[in-house]
Amino acid sequence: MTTLSRRHDFVLIFDVKNGNPNGDPDAGNLPRLDPETNHGLVSDVCLKRKIRNYVELARTGEDRHHIYVQEGAILNEKHRKAYVAIRDDENSKKASKLNPNPKTDEDVKLRDWMCNNFFDVRTFGAVMSTGINCGQVKGPVQMTFATSVEPILPVEISITRMAATNEAEKKKRSEGTEEGDVRTDNRTMGRKHIVPYGLYVTHGFVSAGFAEKTGFLEADLDLLFEALQNMFEHDRSAARGEMTTRRLIAFRHDNMLGKAPAHQLFERIRIGRNVDGEWRSLDDRGLGNLPPARKFSDYKIEIDPEALPSGIEILDFV
Repeated sequence: MTTLSRRHDFVLIFDVKNGNPNGDPDAGNLPRLDPETNHGLVSDVCLKRKIRNYVELARTGEDRHHIYVQEGAILNEKHRKAYVAIRDDENSKKASKLNPNPKTDEDVKLRDWMCNNFFDVRTFGAVMSTGINCGQVKGPVQMTFATSVEPILPVEISITRMAATNEAEKKKRSEGTEEGDVRTDNRTMGRKHIVPYGLYVTHGFVSAGFAEKTGFLEADLDLLFEALQNMFEHDRSAARGEMTTRRLIAFRHDNMLGKAPAHQLFERIRIGRNVDGEWRSLDDRGLGNLPPARKFSDYKIEIDPEALPSGIEILDFV
């Protein structure tokens, strides 16, 4: 097993069609957006959830690939497993409450056990001091909020439900209301919010220094990139419409610290509108005569061909 020794920075480009990529609970589940620019947003937490779900599905039951943050999981019970494994005695197995302040050497062993067993802990890090203390871990992989390349205009759609939830509601519906000679049903109305189309970009960072501390391996990075490419394929729902990874571009440095600032590398990736096969900047005022983008082919992605700084290579997962 080879520990990751080289820094990586990556750009993930994905899109959504007729779906809600990330609802905002503070706004009635409307698609998240920047209130000043109306650019759409998808939180880093949302993206990490999809990565976790993919790893759990693709590596079910495999050692080192368990998932720490699961829906409905009791985190302290997972911490307890670490104590049982490290102490390996009957007192640990029967204890109802474990020492919230373990000794320093035990603290290190507990963190290492959690990192070794849970993919998301050694990847994203975790705060594991909730009652049964396993310390805190800063993960080597960090991601930003995804932002749409152009403003989005969420659409609110009315929907109806044909089925009744109980006998009383069924009776009320069967009676209906008379309007002249027409009898109508009292159907339950609802609403859903969609983005007709949006192309989103998020940035990611992989620190080789923190990878060494958590035991994040080259194989873990390969699995991360695999998840980023395929996570939407196994996250289908009516609410999210069609979401697809369109491009994953990674910059691999030849050492731990890196050879160039991440923002300079990200600026090499240019996304513009596709006008008769030609790349046009999104700031071009002449684009005002074009219809709104409704498919991926309405955009064109280019990578600045200027020579990269020495010691950096591009990994382009098209």
